[in-house]
Amino acid sequence: MGTIVIILLIFVAILAVIGWRSVRIVPQAMADVVERFGGYHRTLSSGFNIVVPFVDHVRERIDLRVQVVSFPPQAAITQDNLSVNVDTAVYVRVTDPYNATYRVASFIQAVEQLASATLRNVVGGMDLEQTLTSRDQINRELRAVLDEATAEWGIEVSRVELKAIEPPESVQEAMEKQMRADRDKRAEVLSAEGQKQSAILRAEGEQSAAVLSAQGAADAEKVRAKAEAEAMTVRARGEADAITMVARALKAGDVSQEVLAYQYLQKLPEIARGDANKVWIVPSEMGRALEGIGGVFERVREAGAGSPSEAAAAAPDPNGTVSERRLQS
Repeated sequence: MGTIVIILLIFVAILAVIGWRSVRIVPQAMADVVERFGGYHRTLSSGFNIVVPFVDHVRERIDLRVQVVSFPPQAAITQDNLSVNVDTAVYVRVTDPYNATYRVASFIQAVEQLASATLRNVVGGMDLEQTLTSRDQINRELRAVLDEATAEWGIEVSRVELKAIEPPESVQEAMEKQMRADRDKRAEVLSAEGQKQSAILRAEGEQSAAVLSAQGAADAEKVRAKAEAEAMTVRARGEADAITMVARALKAGDVSQEVLAYQYLQKLPEIARGDANKVWIVPSEMGRALEGIGGVFERVREAGAGSPSEAAAAAPDPNGTVSERRLQS
């Protein structure tokens, strides 16, 4: 009886081990490559799977996620014989677990070596300046070559990135000097352009100020000339009115030519007082006026034989009229 129990317990344990070995749970984004009797049998996808214990064997678990293959910086020679260190990162993803397991021993190492060789070939066809400025082109060429070469391995190259390109120290120093010289040159050019623009603006401002000043002076001269013309017009009008009034007064007062000649003789000292008066212009009427004055003085002399009152009566009146008084005997 005890022997039967032991046999049953052993049988149950064997069944438990067989059941445990028959169940295979694969995580998400993973794949198990199963071999049977040493040969490929099938690929287990994520989830619950049943295998034959002691017959089926999981060869390898493959990660189906994108993996980053980062390797140390690789030395490459450019077309102009300069050595540069290129640090590269390759992003790969397994699309076929069977090919990734049986067609390549280690696809990570294979991708690393292939990327290094391809990188040297691509950089070798460019000079240093192109290498430093053509990262996108290098990325595209690397991805095209790697994707084509790894397709039979069940590997897809999704992305290639150049993390750094480091030229030699001597080249870096020369590049820094060149960039510094370029910056100084651009600064000088900008400074010269600024001075040029400043000079142009200053000249334009001075020209505008001169034009405005000239216009202001011209306008002021016009205003002054207009004011002087108006003043002369008013003065001439006043003088004309004064002459008219004098003429009217003379006509109304019946002033004789003798009195006018006498007034002219009184003004002669004032006319001759100026230093510039070298020539005197005597009107033609002065002859007749002087004749009249002579006649007056002749009458005064004739009357001088009489009384002083008669002589005073015969003399011209300072107010412009000749006395009409008669000599009395």
